Amino acid sequence: MKKLTCVALAALGVAIAAGSASAEELWDPHLRGVDEGLAAGALPPPGVYGILDNYWAGYSQYNSSGHKTGAHLDALIEIPIVLWNPGIKVLGADYAMAIAQAGDYTNFKSANNAGLSNNAHWGTFNTILVPGILSWSLPNDLHVKTGLTIYMDDASSSPNSPPNGGGVGAGNGYWSVEPDFGISWLHDGWNVSADMQYVYNFADSSYQVKNPNTNIVGGYSYTSGQEITGDYTVTKTIGKWTFGVGGFSLNQINNDSGQGADYAGCGKSNGCKAQSYGAGPILGYQFGGISIVGEYSHNIYTENDVAGEMLNVRLVAPF
Repeated sequence: MKKLTCVALAALGVAIAAGSASAEELWDPHLRGVDEGLAAGALPPPGVYGILDNYWAGYSQYNSSGHKTGAHLDALIEIPIVLWNPGIKVLGADYAMAIAQAGDYTNFKSANNAGLSNNAHWGTFNTILVPGILSWSLPNDLHVKTGLTIYMDDASSSPNSPPNGGGVGAGNGYWSVEPDFGISWLHDGWNVSADMQYVYNFADSSYQVKNPNTNIVGGYSYTSGQEITGDYTVTKTIGKWTFGVGGFSLNQINNDSGQGADYAGCGKSNGCKAQSYGAGPILGYQFGGISIVGEYSHNIYTENDVAGEMLNVRLVAPF
């Protein structure tokens, strides 16, 4: 999975997330680290909430040995989210739903043309639907959540429909589904949480790649490998302030497949399995009814992916 970057969404104690990319079509459906600082197993009280993630990333590309290739990507990802908790119970759990439409600004510099930046552009990512989130409150201040996220095939640009002026596509040219699971221990201002996602990508039937036998670029079937991702949080709230640490992990569990993956060098036994790990501090403050949380993550180790420095500033407010 040769990567280029990430897009995602997160909503209050719920991991509703989207993601990154390199020979895999383009983006991973979960944006690494975006759910750090959240109570992954809990839902907010009944009501309608607005969330805005402001996610900036300065990424370098890493090869299968964990070394930089010279390619670089700067990205700004704006993710407005609406989450609705109608106050009803399903199977004894609190129920909620959400929707998000992320927009991303990308500027890619290849290893051979590191000084070029004329492909910078805005675009819209795949629409993200979360039809169901269930959260159970358990004894000993434990909370457990499960949900399903769907990524529609409606991005403004992709490898199959590239943006004007070149550069990377704003989203993927295929559907993805993402079951997720979160668990939190919330006690005396402490939030110890783990938020896990399993990403299943459907096939892209017209992935644009060069046939090495004919040197002709054409559309071929490409299915990006499945992934397990996680965001982790340990924070303490004192008064209006919250501080702590967060981390993330990404592991691709099977090879990309299809003729397009073979031509790109990522199919069959070759593989381009991605893995990435990072960590950093979390700081938050409560302004009346508005919560603001900043999270910074630094790359620890990465293969077949992009990684570097990430800063996300999340605003949450009830409507």
